[in-house]
Amino acid sequence: MAPEPAPGKTMVPLVPALMMLGLVAGAHGDSKPVFIKVPEDQTGLSGGVASFVCQATGEPKPRITWMKKGKKVSSQRFEVIEFDDGAGSVLRIQPLRVQRDEAIYECTATNSLGEINTSAKLSVLEEEQLPPGFPSIDMGPQLKVVEKARTATMLCAAGGNPDPEISWFKDFLPVDPSTSNGRIKQLRSGALQIESSEESDQGKYECVATNSAGTRYSAPANLYVRGPATWAQSPTGVSLPSRLFTICVCAQAGTHICA
Repeated sequence: MAPEPAPGKTMVPLVPALMMLGLVAGAHGDSKPVFIKVPEDQTGLSGGVASFVCQATGEPKPRITWMKKGKKVSSQRFEVIEFDDGAGSVLRIQPLRVQRDEAIYECTATNSLGEINTSAKLSVLEEEQLPPGFPSIDMGPQLKVVEKARTATMLCAAGGNPDPEISWFKDFLPVDPSTSNGRIKQLRSGALQIESSEESDQGKYECVATNSAGTRYSAPANLYVRGPATWAQSPTGVSLPSRLFTICVCAQAGTHICA
């Protein structure tokens, strides 16, 4: 039997009340989480790197969490890097370990209106177990110093069968040229071309070769963007004119690939 309303009170039926709350939430534009980028199955090399990318949209903005075998990931070799806009994160595992890291990794996106899940499998192989056609990095990016507003090109060439697809990471987050208004392009050769270099382009770059046999990362390389007449902090902590800074950085890295 339904409870009697208190004297002077009017009871609001539950279902219409919930519907009303739903209309109010809708009026404010709230929405359940929806994935816009899900992690993909990967086969990596022992001692190498694996990165799983997970992004979701919704209002309030969803919170991304990562799980392995039902537990939140936690290890010195596991790092979660958040996107600047807070729309997701990357789970990076380095260095990979055979058996230890082989698992299903689950990404969960949660906000006040709901929760969604997706997952991807990681396989890890020793060098002697690699199948024919596993990607190789024939030429990876090198340390580069470029003057602000000039063009910087980070080189990458890869082999494999089938021909691997090349992608780029900067500071452990994927590079998306489509968001740069044409300023950043990935060339047909696989190289990353950055026009009108800005300070925000400075960072650590990796090229990644992926095909049906697996995924291989290049060694990382730093890109420095310097002003034409500024003073910069050298790796030894001494302030130097920008040109001397260029020579110092290149000499320390043992490379002549400097702008």
